[in-house]
Amino acid sequence: MPAFQWTVSARCAPKRGSLHMSADFTERRVKMVDGQLRTTDVTSAPLLDAFLSVPRELFVEESMRELAYIDEDIRIGDSWSGPRFLMEPSPLARLLQLAELGSDDAVLDIGCGTGYSSAILSWLAASVTALESDPGLAGRARETLAALGCENVSVVEGVLRDGWKAGAPYNVIVLQGSVDELPESLHEQLAEGGRLVAVEGRGNAGVARIFLKSGGVLTGRRAFNAAIRPLPGFERTRVFEF
Repeated sequence: MPAFQWTVSARCAPKRGSLHMSADFTERRVKMVDGQLRTTDVTSAPLLDAFLSVPRELFVEESMRELAYIDEDIRIGDSWSGPRFLMEPSPLARLLQLAELGSDDAVLDIGCGTGYSSAILSWLAASVTALESDPGLAGRARETLAALGCENVSVVEGVLRDGWKAGAPYNVIVLQGSVDELPESLHEQLAEGGRLVAVEGRGNAGVARIFLKSGGVLTGRRAFNAAIRPLPGFERTRVFEF
């Protein structure tokens, strides 16, 4: 697929008159933060503020908005490579907290889907490159992020496992789904001192890990167990043995 970039062109702040903000959903966001994030050791004040501020219901199908704040992954579409999901709030928040995002960081958000994770990241980092392989999902991400005024997010289209070399190096790389393996291409796009956070393994075998790049070498450590949906395109390469 041809890769191209579209820039949404600072923090997500809804443009006046562009969105209908429901008080009911605002209450649900508070309940999500109090009941799903704080109870799973998410303590970063800027991160909690981001989850309180970004309207999650706008990143799912209209028919699914009543379920936007449940503590489960939500199906957001079917790409050519398989079904895609919006990650459950708690593991997403814990992954982002693990990355220790700073206001000067450049972030690569791999598998951004409809853009919710990128909207959260826009509150925490200097710039976000939101990579998506499915044109339909990318289009929805552009539309919603633009309506929210997420001016420091750039939506790009390309193969997820290839990352996005044009914007490298990145201080932080986040993968929006579990993977069997991390390709070398992502290691190379991480800046010195950079962090990569991902869940390795499927289902109940999933483990969230943080990888740090120091002296050009990437080392990782286990952080917590996480059962999230897989991100297509990161299946382990089969090796034929004789």
